[in-house]
Amino acid sequence: MKSIRLLAAALACAAALAATVTATAGEAEIRKNLGARFPQIVQIEEVRKTPIAGLYEVRVNGAEIFYVDEQGDYLLQGEMIDVKARRNLTQERVDKLNEVAFDKLPLQDAFKIVRGNGKRKLAVFEDPNCGYCKQFEKELRSVDNVTVYLFLYPVLGPDSKVKSRNIWCSKDKAKTWSDWMVNDVKPTDAAASCDTAALERNTAFGRKHNITGTPTLIFSDGTRTPGAVPAAQVEKQLAAAAK
Repeated sequence: MKSIRLLAAALACAAALAATVTATAGEAEIRKNLGARFPQIVQIEEVRKTPIAGLYEVRVNGAEIFYVDEQGDYLLQGEMIDVKARRNLTQERVDKLNEVAFDKLPLQDAFKIVRGNGKRKLAVFEDPNCGYCKQFEKELRSVDNVTVYLFLYPVLGPDSKVKSRNIWCSKDKAKTWSDWMVNDVKPTDAAASCDTAALERNTAFGRKHNITGTPTLIFSDGTRTPGAVPAAQVEKQLAAAAK
C-alpha cells in the first residue's frame, strides 16, 4: 500500500513538472516566433495562459492584449467573453492592468480641491482645453465630501501648456482652475516665472501609465475610469473604493 501511495505521488509530481515545462516551452515558442514574424513588436511584456486550452494571452505596450496559439502561428485580436458568466475577460484584464496604486501617485505635482469634509479621495488628469473635462467639472461640483487631486495634463497642444502654466503659477490654483473650466474666465498670463517641472512630470507619468485621454479618473482603490462620467457614477465609484 505504501509503495502504491509513493508511486501515485511520484506520478502527480511528474505531471505537474510536465505541465510547467509545457507552459514554459509554449511561452518560449511564442516569444521566438512572434519576435521573428513581427519585428515591430519591440518587447513582449508577458505571455500567459487563458481559460481556453492552447490559447495564450500576449501583452505588449503596457495593457495592449492579443491572443495566439501555442506556436505563435495564429493571432487573434478582439475581446474574450465568458458567455456563461457574462463577463468580458479581456476588459477585466485591461482594467486590472491599468490600475494605479493611489499611494504611488505623485500628489506633490497636483493641487487639491477640497469639498465638505474631504474624506474621500479622487485624482483626475485633465487638460484645460478639453471640452469633456469642462463638462466633467460641472458634474463634479455636485460631489461633496471629497478631496480632488487635480493633475494638469496638457496634451492637446501648445495652448494647453500655456494655460496649464498660468493655472499652476497662479496664487490660488484651485480657484483659477474652477474659474476657467466652469465660468470661462481665462487664466491671466503668469508672467512671473515659477517652477513648472510638475507639468512635465505629469505628462511623463501619464505616458508611462497609458493615460491617453482626458479626463481620466483614478480612485483610492486604484481603479481608473476615462471620460466625463456623471456625478452619480463618481459617487458610486467613490463608495466602492471606500470599501
